[in-house]
Formats: sequence, structure tokens, C-alpha cells
Amino acid sequence: MTPAPAKPPIAVTGLGLVTPGGAGAEATWEAVRAGRSLAARHPALDGLPVDFSCRLPLREEDIDHAVGRKSWRMGRFARLAVLAAREAVRDAGLDPATWPGARVATVIGCGMGGTEKWEEQSARLDRYGPDRVSPLSIPMIIPNLAAGEVSIDLRARGVGLAPSTACASGATAIALARDLLAADLCDIALAGGAEAAISRMSVTGFWRMGALSERTDEIGGASRPFAPDRDGFVMAEGAGVLVLERAADAAARGARPRALLAGCGSTSDAHHPTAPPEGAAGAEAALRTALDEAGLAPYDVDHVNAHGTSTPLNDATEAALIARVLPHRPSVTAAKGVLGHTLGAAGAIEAALTVLTIQHRCVPPIANLQAPAPEFDIDCVTKRAREQDVRTAVSHAFGFGGHNVVLAFVAS
Repeated sequence: MTPAPAKPPIAVTGLGLVTPGGAGAEATWEAVRAGRSLAARHPALDGLPVDFSCRLPLREEDIDHAVGRKSWRMGRFARLAVLAAREAVRDAGLDPATWPGARVATVIGCGMGGTEKWEEQSARLDRYGPDRVSPLSIPMIIPNLAAGEVSIDLRARGVGLAPSTACASGATAIALARDLLAADLCDIALAGGAEAAISRMSVTGFWRMGALSERTDEIGGASRPFAPDRDGFVMAEGAGVLVLERAADAAARGARPRALLAGCGSTSDAHHPTAPPEGAAGAEAALRTALDEAGLAPYDVDHVNAHGTSTPLNDATEAALIARVLPHRPSVTAAKGVLGHTLGAAGAIEAALTVLTIQHRCVPPIANLQAPAPEFDIDCVTKRAREQDVRTAVSHAFGFGGHNVVLAFVAS
């Protein structure tokens, strides 16, 4: 059997983040590095069993002003995607006015889309009738409009995709973008995820599943990945976009990569709509595939950016996976303790944070964690950031439906 041709190294030349940590990659990095939860009460959730979330520290009018005159037609998740993509493109030193737009791909994942807008317009229908429902209801709701609005805003006319693999969507987008570049279907890819799904119905739905923390009297300590007393995640919103290019192309234009995307692994559990299988065989296969593609052995991994949802079952399954495949105990962090769970955006945001960890040679701590549960044989970074020369790191993303994506990054 002829082996598959090796994929070309892919350079990460730009990052853009809009998260509860702030607007911009460096603002988010500093927030995560500080290791303090950003959860707070959310007035729109008043009266619900869980009435807190992690929201952007930006006023609605500030977001609208930053997006510009077309903001009125976009759902919140699409606006966040546009802002993150613009920052990533600036960071990469690219100009949409002059780039070859037909060779620029847009791959932006989203798990849920505009749930808040759907609730708002459903209420208008019930109260006032169909004539008062916005004609833009559907474009402001459907998940692919994050990719669509980014492509329109930045004149990217190449392949456009909007993967929806639940909480793995952002990481799936990055893996797909890598494949497009390897297949020479584009020269530049804008890849990431966006989500703004904090609404009364979505929060209630996750609460009914038992997925959310109920620490209403200790909001700042609600999300605590890998802790013995973890009880669920905190809903959040945000967007993350990476600019990806073939390393040779980036070098030819004089761009210095922040890091290299060396390998990707994607699998399906084929097990259960929401629960991971015992043993996490699918997630392990994704991790091993990412390492194989990167030409790395498990012992080469210096750091793991864990999915780390702060839910009892998922954290236990992931901790066992890390200990089994990476028994040399690389450092482990989980950003959801600070930022909350941004759902379809999480995989992209955490991929960007993994790149920043490599660049800054610093591993952020897991918020609200004094020590991992005693049965977890993993080296969680706690209490304060750890200086570490990280040369090789993996970022995990797992989603409902049994989607597993692992991205392997190496220093450039």
C-alpha cells in the first residue's frame, strides 16, 4: 500500500480573538494568564436556576461601532467572527484590498447560531403576529453566516465552509482549513469558530441536561476543570480566528509564523449523543493521529491545552486519556475555568491560546483549581502561570455527537 503523501507544514501567521477576556488576542491571553474566572450574573437570565455566564466586557453599541455599517444585519455570533477575523488578518500582515480573494478560504465553525435572536423573534411572532417578525431573522440565526459574513467583509471568495461539530466546531474548522491548503485548494485560510448562544432557552436546555455548574452562590468559582468537586461548565460567548498559510508561502512573503500546525486528528465515537465512551478510544485515536501526522512521539509533547469542561464525566475521561497516552506528565491547562465554555468557538479560541503558550513560553493556570482530583495522574498548572519552554503542544476539542479533534502545534 502506497503511503499517503506528507502534508506540507502549515504556518499560523495571524490570530484574532474576541472573548470574555476582552477584544484582541493579547487581552484574552492576559486574562487567561491571570487565572481568574470571568463569570458574572447575567440579567437576561434572571429567574432561571442558573443565572450567570461569561460575557464579553463590551457594550453592544461598541461591538456595532467596531463592526461598522453592516452590523445591523448580523447575528451577534457573526459580528464576533468578523471582529476576530479582521484582527487575525491584520496580525498576519495581509490586506484584503490586494490579496488574491479567489484563493482565500473561509472556514468558520459554529455550534448553535443565533439562539438569542430566535427567541426574540419567536416572542414577536407570538405577541404581534407574523408581520412584525424581522425579514432578517433567518440570516441572523443560521450558523453558516459567521463564515458568510467574514467572507463578505474580507473579500474572501475561495472555498467557504461552516462546520458544525458542536463544541469541536472551531477545531474542526482549523483541521479542514489545513486540508484545503494541503490540497492546494487555497493559498490562505481564515479558520476558526464563533458562538453567542447565551439565551434563556439554551441555558435552560444545558441545565436540564445537568451540564451547567449550579454554584449560584459562588459564581467566580463555578467553573473548575479537573477539580474533585467540579459540577459543570459556565456558558460563554466569543470568537477565535487563525490565519493559516503553507509555511513556504509565508516565508516567501516574509511573514514570520507564530507557530506551525504540524498535525490534525479527527474521529467520531459512534457511541452516544452527549456522553463519551469509557476508555475514550475515539479521542485517543484523534490524539495519536495528530502526533503521527506531525512526526511526533507521545513523549515529545510538552503541553496539553485540555478541553477541560469542568463536567464530572468529561474531565475524568480526558484526564485518563492524557495519563494513558502521555504518561510523562506534560503540563496541562484548561481555559474554560477563566473564559467559560464558548461552545462552537472553544476549539479555535483554545488553539489560539496554545499558539500563544508556545510563543510566550508560559502556561496559564487553571482557574479555581488547587489540585486535580486525586485519581487524575496529570500535571495541571494551578494557582499561577508557569514559565516553560513549550516546543510541542496539543489542543483537544470534543463535541456532542462524539466528535473528537486534536491539533498538534510546534514552535516555528
